[in-house]
Amino acid sequence: MKDHGFSTRCIHAGTHHDEQNGGACSPVFTSTAYAFPNPAGLNIYPRYFNTPNQRVINRKVAALEGGEAAVTFGSGMAAISTLLMAHLKPGDHAVFQQGLYGGTAQFITHELSRLRVEYSWGDSVAGLAEAIRPATKLIYIESPSNPLLRCLDLAAVAALGKRHGVLTVIDNTFATPINQNPLAQGMDVVVHSATKYLNGHSDVNAGIVVASAAIITRVAACAVNFGGMLDAHACAQLERGLKTLALRMERHNRNAAALADFLLNHPAVARVNYPGLPGHPDHAVAAAQMRGFGGMLSFELRDPERVDHLLQRLRVVLPALSLGGVESLICVPSRTSHRTMPREERLRAGITDGLVRLSVGIEDLADLQADLTQALT
Repeated sequence: MKDHGFSTRCIHAGTHHDEQNGGACSPVFTSTAYAFPNPAGLNIYPRYFNTPNQRVINRKVAALEGGEAAVTFGSGMAAISTLLMAHLKPGDHAVFQQGLYGGTAQFITHELSRLRVEYSWGDSVAGLAEAIRPATKLIYIESPSNPLLRCLDLAAVAALGKRHGVLTVIDNTFATPINQNPLAQGMDVVVHSATKYLNGHSDVNAGIVVASAAIITRVAACAVNFGGMLDAHACAQLERGLKTLALRMERHNRNAAALADFLLNHPAVARVNYPGLPGHPDHAVAAAQMRGFGGMLSFELRDPERVDHLLQRLRVVLPALSLGGVESLICVPSRTSHRTMPREERLRAGITDGLVRLSVGIEDLADLQADLTQALT
């Protein structure tokens, strides 16, 4: 369905058609035992990542990202860790963008180190290029990044990888395939925490990897050994969430852009990080490669001591972990996603005690502005 629009693909791509009853929705296949030989020609088993409901998600998200194939996991970190383990071995080297999601950074520093995989960091395309070695096998980035919303030139990163024969990977969770398609920019692999926008209702944990068929075959072979699959009921719930992704992202984009402008002019706020703002350091890059700037932003309070006051006074925005749901969620990265980072390293990365991350939901904009106004007072 590559010639169809995003809303059409969200709804129809990958659907398992119920030929017997004519149902509009994919049936939920709860079996953990499937006939062998199987009429579908597969040795079907949930841990093999090939049950009907798993394949529905794979086809739908691959269609949205413009990839040949995909594999669905039980969490975003299951997707990320399996991808890295499938392509890195002792003695290899990988280059990672500075300021990645805290869970990803912890996996790198704790698990890759233990497995004797070497790694370096870079905070720009030039920095990534300088870090490449003869043993480098992989470049991994987030754009926009968590929580400072930094954006890298995806075409430049892809060209860098091709020039050195290095696999290029991007976590596209913040942007979603509605706002940005990295494979079309030349990147090799896209990963998502589908827990976030792809599902969009804060009630499913999932992850997904999208790439060429050859790369996905390699990832899937590794995934079978780790067993991080998603069950049929969660797949069905995720499929339902995906059907409204394009519609939801329109509202997320619009609300976040308006709140970024609002916060930028608020006297209690020292700085706002949102790629849609002309003053954002990566605005030009984001404008060139994104169709919308997403629903995520972060801002820094002039007085870090007021963070708890802000969280306690909010009535519509919910102080909570996670992001990407229909409800607006707020958190303090220094206490949550980046709490395991040493303080000095965290401050160097720009994660201060006064930094607040806001996942802007799809509520009425006036209600969100009123809630932030009274909480910041």
